[in-house]
Amino acid sequence: MTRDEVRRYLEFYQDLGVKTVFRREAVSAPPVAAETPAVTVAPAPVVPALEPAHDNLLKILEDIGDCKRCRLHEGRNKLVFGVGNENAKLVFVGEGPGADEDAQGIPFVGRAGQLLTQMIEGTARKEGIPLTRADVYICNVVKCRPPENRTPQPDEMEICGQFLYRQLLAIRPKAICALGSTAAKAVLGTKEGVTRLRGKWQQWRDIPVMVTYHPSYLLRPYNQNAKKEAWEDLKKVLHYVYD
Repeated sequence: MTRDEVRRYLEFYQDLGVKTVFRREAVSAPPVAAETPAVTVAPAPVVPALEPAHDNLLKILEDIGDCKRCRLHEGRNKLVFGVGNENAKLVFVGEGPGADEDAQGIPFVGRAGQLLTQMIEGTARKEGIPLTRADVYICNVVKCRPPENRTPQPDEMEICGQFLYRQLLAIRPKAICALGSTAAKAVLGTKEGVTRLRGKWQQWRDIPVMVTYHPSYLLRPYNQNAKKEAWEDLKKVLHYVYD
């Protein structure tokens, strides 16, 4: 493996928030620790392939399998992988499945999902863009419902993050829309809140990212201003992607 290849893999681990990676004992890797001090390379049996060649959504789903990699599987009814156009120009990333999603195995089908659909299709219609929900791709940071819809914990996000990133790399959309702070943290590796990030383009790899409010936040009656801001964010995304 060349120095550039090693650096690329280490950068990918850093994107995931992993501080320690492992390699096979027999593999002799170039000394890169001085150039990437945030990651420690230590001997261990296997390096997982985070960017498999010729990756696609079906292969990723097969690799997830009947996932029991973290505690979230214990209360799971159905694993919620993602839905939509596998060649989508726009991907929406949410936090995790709720009760309706866990029952159906499809992301964003409950009240928040119905609002997201209205936002996508209603905004597109008003802006003269021929677009339906089926034209985009929708997924979550974690694929199993957290107990009582709690926020996913860092280790859960890290474990599921590898599959989210593979989804994004396999689709290679023109833009990503991160819905809520959990999605923003997972995609951008930031601690900033939605109010500071929204409305301005960020970047994951070479793909532009727009952060906006999660639809469940917009359902609360006291968030009227946030609704207007979210629609403005979405208009910006749709015009960038589809104009």
